Amino acid sequence: MDRRSFVKTSAAAFGGLMLSTHALEALAQGTGPVKIGLLAPLTGVVAAGGKEIVEGFNLYWTQVGGKVAGREIHVLVEDDGSNPDIALQKARKLVEQQGVAFLIGDLLANTGLAVAEYAKSNGVPYFIPVVAADDLTQRARVPNVLRVAGYTASQMSRPLADWAYRKKNLRKIVTVSQDYTFGYEQCGGFAQVFTGLGGKIAGQFWNPLNTQDFSPYIAQIQSAAPDAVFAMETGADANRFIQQWASFGMKGKIPLMGAQNFTDQSVIRTLGPEVDGIVSSAHFAEGNPIPATQKFVDAYQAAYKKLPSLYGFSFYSAAMWLAQAIQAVNGQVEDRQKFLAAVREVTLTNSPLGRPVHLDAYGNPVYDVYIRQVEKRPGGGYWNVPLETYPQVSQFWTYKPDDYLKQPSYSRAFQGIGKA
Repeated sequence: MDRRSFVKTSAAAFGGLMLSTHALEALAQGTGPVKIGLLAPLTGVVAAGGKEIVEGFNLYWTQVGGKVAGREIHVLVEDDGSNPDIALQKARKLVEQQGVAFLIGDLLANTGLAVAEYAKSNGVPYFIPVVAADDLTQRARVPNVLRVAGYTASQMSRPLADWAYRKKNLRKIVTVSQDYTFGYEQCGGFAQVFTGLGGKIAGQFWNPLNTQDFSPYIAQIQSAAPDAVFAMETGADANRFIQQWASFGMKGKIPLMGAQNFTDQSVIRTLGPEVDGIVSSAHFAEGNPIPATQKFVDAYQAAYKKLPSLYGFSFYSAAMWLAQAIQAVNGQVEDRQKFLAAVREVTLTNSPLGRPVHLDAYGNPVYDVYIRQVEKRPGGGYWNVPLETYPQVSQFWTYKPDDYLKQPSYSRAFQGIGKA
């Protein structure tokens, strides 16, 4: 054998050895624990919500014994610090150093968008049950970024606009919202449907995040004399707005409606009669009397001594969704394309909603959406109780996706007003 032949033969043998080594590594990965990278804001402005993300996600895995399809589930939690740069750094750490099979999490849109860009370049599956930026499953969608158990910001407010116009005969509404993308999208979804039906948006007021004094906005709302108000406030801003609305004597004078976060448990669990009667719309209502919802509510309360928020519910449901997909691929989550296909094909039938949920062609769930009202809960406190159901609401409402995607993204400048 000459030297050239020896080199070729040796290279071929070495290549075969390398192939066998990679195959053994893949086999080991396919039989060892499934590592999941969970990103949550455990410090920063939304740390309370981040804690509930971890609670809800871990609750489901605990209930199933921490194992699916014969493989143990290891959840590796990293704090994204409510900061996109930190979120990106932690995502890289989870994937490139700790070898997670996929990423899930984040709460704020800016952190979610940063991780989505990383996932786009790396190819790692990334699931976003709470990050609600419309375009992540619309104009800027990424094939390996799916909104399992999530929603777009504008999706949930549209049924409320329809209900306000058609069922309550409201014709003139004012919106008040935090001045950032999540607010623009929720108000835009509401305003577009309401004005498309013939209603009028008499004014839109945008307050900075962490507003301490809402009296100037309340005064302007009074001057506009609307039939009702649609409020998009989250966290401490929602808490303060509701309290100040009541203290200024507005409760009972002008009907107050809100986006789903406005009356979320994370807000209303610390409030009293001032929240009674506020109407909102969402796919989850912790006061829904159906057995599937109350089973989850009871389990969450037993584990954490509080009623579940939207954050806890969303990540619990996301864990159920992913478990079903892991089972469908017999635990072989390392085959990213096969696993993503299984996630897309899931129809979740056993979630706390008690109603089937599936993804649309763009990677966003289609839900039955409730018109909810805050009511006093037997035993103390307040919760959201369904009044009416809008079946199978997609992120595109009743619009044709191709036509809808031609319009601009919602912003302060574009609210879809008058666009049927």
